[in-house]
Amino acid sequence: MWDMSNPVLNESTFNKLRERHAGDAGWAVASGQPADTWAPPMTDGPVSTYHGGVMTVSGTASASMVLFALLMVSAAVGWIAVAEPQPGVSPVFPPIAFVGAIVGFISVIVTMFKPMTSHILGPVYAIGQGLFVGALSKMFDATYSGIVLQAVGTTLAVFGVMLFLYRTRILRVTDKFRRIVIGATLGVAVFYLASFIFSMFGANVSFLSSSSGVGILFSLFVAGLAAFNLALDFDFIERGESMGLPRRMEWFAALGLLVTLVWLYLEVLRLLAKLRDR
Repeated sequence: MWDMSNPVLNESTFNKLRERHAGDAGWAVASGQPADTWAPPMTDGPVSTYHGGVMTVSGTASASMVLFALLMVSAAVGWIAVAEPQPGVSPVFPPIAFVGAIVGFISVIVTMFKPMTSHILGPVYAIGQGLFVGALSKMFDATYSGIVLQAVGTTLAVFGVMLFLYRTRILRVTDKFRRIVIGATLGVAVFYLASFIFSMFGANVSFLSSSSGVGILFSLFVAGLAAFNLALDFDFIERGESMGLPRRMEWFAALGLLVTLVWLYLEVLRLLAKLRDR
């Protein structure tokens, strides 16, 4: 549960949604229109863009803020659930945080196969993952004073920079860019899964948690990869609006964006801890 690349907003999911809703209202309701063309309702007055019932960037932003607020409130609960550490005694990770992590993970997996449930499972993920992130952050802060504020600030700064680069088209999401980022993300996910399985048998990959040069470079790479996934999320949201996906997909896109932000925050937290150990 410590690391999770974004499995929600990917090209396979987008293509499935295009095929699934190709005949729905909001895609092509007029005879003879291509499947990916939205036809506005006929009117005697001036023609204006109509977004009723379809996904928009502003709607996705609103859904994202709701999920982020739920995550923050839940994280505060997870933070409080960790007892204040006593001198010489390591803090204990609360069971409620483990439950939250499992619930959040299951919510994402189900949403991958049933995107139209994201308006329900999105908040469930935010609450469950918030408990986990809050408790984990408290334990890190007990060991490295002030590290959580640094990690939050760095995560927000990276988000702002990536959004600026994307909106100004300095960073362009091309097919090649998507393939590289998605391929690297899947590779990291497989590596983390294999490392977790090996750890169950007592074999650990040392540089994952060590403050060695290799360990720090690896964390920098993964944090950077998480940042590039933000660009894919922004691209998915824009394409979803242009293709006229159903309005409920705003929650799906918001969930994917939150998954990436949580992943980025955890990677930044780990990187800062390694730097503190130098």
